[in-house]
Amino acid sequence: MASNRPAPEAPFAPSQHSSSDTFGYGSYRGEEGPWEEWNPTEDSLAPVRGKHRVAKQRGGGFARSSTVLGVGVIAAFSAGGMASANTGKPPVSIAMPDLPSVGSLISDDDSGQDAAPALAGFGAEVSEATAGNSGGVTADAGEALRERIMAQAESQQTQVAARAEAAAAKAEAAAVAKADQAAKAAAAAAKKKAEQAAKEKAEAARLAELAKQYTLPTSSYTLTATFGQAGAYWSSGYHTGLDFAAPTGTLIKAVHSGTITEAGWAGSYGYRTILTLDDGTELWFCHQSSINVSAGQKVGTGDVIGRVGATGNVTGAHLHLEVHPDGAANGIDPMAWLHSKGLNP
Repeated sequence: MASNRPAPEAPFAPSQHSSSDTFGYGSYRGEEGPWEEWNPTEDSLAPVRGKHRVAKQRGGGFARSSTVLGVGVIAAFSAGGMASANTGKPPVSIAMPDLPSVGSLISDDDSGQDAAPALAGFGAEVSEATAGNSGGVTADAGEALRERIMAQAESQQTQVAARAEAAAAKAEAAAVAKADQAAKAAAAAAKKKAEQAAKEKAEAARLAELAKQYTLPTSSYTLTATFGQAGAYWSSGYHTGLDFAAPTGTLIKAVHSGTITEAGWAGSYGYRTILTLDDGTELWFCHQSSINVSAGQKVGTGDVIGRVGATGNVTGAHLHLEVHPDGAANGIDPMAWLHSKGLNP
């Protein structure tokens, strides 16, 4: 194997530096004697053996021994140099393995001053890259969490709004139904009221028409006893008719057209005239002072049939009027019957 070409000789001068100078190059120590120039070759550079042996890194990663050696080199560079050996042998350059995927952290030359900054920069770059990646991952996770929370909040708001809208719609529907029910009730009440008013109007018209056909039995009178009134004056224990008190001789008129079926004395009723209407209703006119008609005679509404008197079981002059539907033995309230004919005694 060819050796390196010898370098030109250079003048030698002892170094003026103190014995504390490191690395030994260009320095002089009295106890070691003068230095001679040494040109290393491949043959003269034997592999370093022992605990400082450096193995080549294979497979693209840091070996454990390389890591320990690299840490030692960095510590030496940081301290300002490497101490020279006391063996008397010239210093040997140390080859550092390549650091894959990191780049050239240590230069190809043997300058230690440039290696330390490179390794320091590598640590900073790794820290920055790690921090950047971690920050990016954290930011992505935080953004995903924020979006998820926002989506959940938006979903909850949508649900709340939907429930509120449903409740409002339900309330509105209930209000509409209630208003509709109230409107129907009001309409029904108004209809019923209108029907009642129409019925009353029709009844008033009918009574007005009947009033043309019916009349009160006398005038200038005072009502002194009504139907059903209790007392000892009446043999049945209660009053069976309607009393019109009036002076003796006051005219008595036919309430409606019909036929005279009886006219004469009737015991406790005194002089009595019975007028039978076309529907079979009998009208009894009692306690007359005189009778102006006879049985079988046809009379019209308002015709005079007798005069007020005080005959029979009485305490004073008056007309006792009784109403017997279909000629029944027991009569009904003459006041109600007169009202049904449009008359108001």
